[in-house]
Amino acid sequence: MAELTHFTREGLRFDVRDGGPADGPVVILLHGFPQDSTSWDRVAPLLHAQGLRTLAPDQRGYSPGARPSAVSSYAQPELVADVLALADAAGTERFHLVGHDWGGAIAWNTAIAEPQRVSSQTVLSTPHPSALGRALRTPDQLRRSWYIGAFQVPKLPELVFAGRAGSLLRRSGVPDEAAQHYDERFATPRDMRGPINWYRATVRSSGLTRGSNAAAFVRVPTTFVWGNRDFALGRTAAEHTADYVAAPYRFVELDASHWLPEREAEAVASAVVERVSGDDAAG
Repeated sequence: MAELTHFTREGLRFDVRDGGPADGPVVILLHGFPQDSTSWDRVAPLLHAQGLRTLAPDQRGYSPGARPSAVSSYAQPELVADVLALADAAGTERFHLVGHDWGGAIAWNTAIAEPQRVSSQTVLSTPHPSALGRALRTPDQLRRSWYIGAFQVPKLPELVFAGRAGSLLRRSGVPDEAAQHYDERFATPRDMRGPINWYRATVRSSGLTRGSNAAAFVRVPTTFVWGNRDFALGRTAAEHTADYVAAPYRFVELDASHWLPEREAEAVASAVVERVSGDDAAG
């Protein structure tokens, strides 16, 4: 099978990094904010060494050819449909999901919406949406999530983050090399519009931050990896995530910050391989 460099959906063109053995089990790697597919550069080779094929897309709003202007274009169903379109382009009916930050939110929602296609998922940092909704009733998580409200302001967030997306988050643990790359990748307000529209679309549609999918249990084998020094996502939501998984589940707590793919590549890869192998052994 030829290497997949891009896929299209409804006129949008998404860039993809395809690596590992072409005939290996497919693992889709979904990045977070304000990142791109390069966030997996330390994780992917470790997965390839275990015989896994990885597909890491630059998601909607990040790929230069997939930047619709309407906020509604970033609603959760659209983002989930992008994942399924990638799997279809790769010719795989079933796949394993790994998501970090916003990519984790999409992993949860894909597993909820299309469990027949997701063999397993490993979610980094981001709790189940309903667990986060419960936690948002506490002062601790409200304090951590202040920026979600700030991102609802028109135009200003794009101006603030343009050219310094990584630098602004360096204190929270973004590695220097990655911070410089993200500064260059998101150099203009236009570069930041799509990524920030993820937040706007979710709040407007009563999505992640309001505890959507309240009755939607995940029935896919799941590993949740959380850093106990995460600045954005606290312990309450992390511990309540188990309440919403009706399938084999493992919780991995790391002494780490939010940026797990860049900072904790070996631990992340180990969790993914264990989950994929466990799922394969069970099936």
